[in-house]
Amino acid sequence: MAENLDSQAWYEDALRHTGRALLGLYFIMPGVMKVTGWQGSVDYMTLHGVPLVVPLLALTVVLQIGGGLMLATGFRARIAAFVLAGLTLLINVFMHDFWNDYESADKAHELQNFVKNLGIFAGLIYVAGTRPAT
Repeated sequence: MAENLDSQAWYEDALRHTGRALLGLYFIMPGVMKVTGWQGSVDYMTLHGVPLVVPLLALTVVLQIGGGLMLATGFRARIAAFVLAGLTLLINVFMHDFWNDYESADKAHELQNFVKNLGIFAGLIYVAGTRPAT
């Protein structure tokens, strides 16, 4: 009986760590891509009417890479998840605003990204609201 509980706890921990690592990777990769494609990110944000583009882009990079690493490693994962959830909502409103018309924009693609980000948001608030295993 105790052996079953130990294997179940191991299984749950493995799933929890894997899920956090994948959520973290979801933010780390775009953060790095924003650094390597800085001007493209500036242009995209400008197209969408984001104010204070350069400081907000720099902050986004720090939050995505730093928060993603925190989430992936489990270091203050609940706080990182909460912050990244807020960032995800802001990105959705400003960058995946499918309700606006932009030159060469694909509304269906933006709607898909918007809904996908709501799923990511849901996972993040789940992590933020879940007590660490004891």
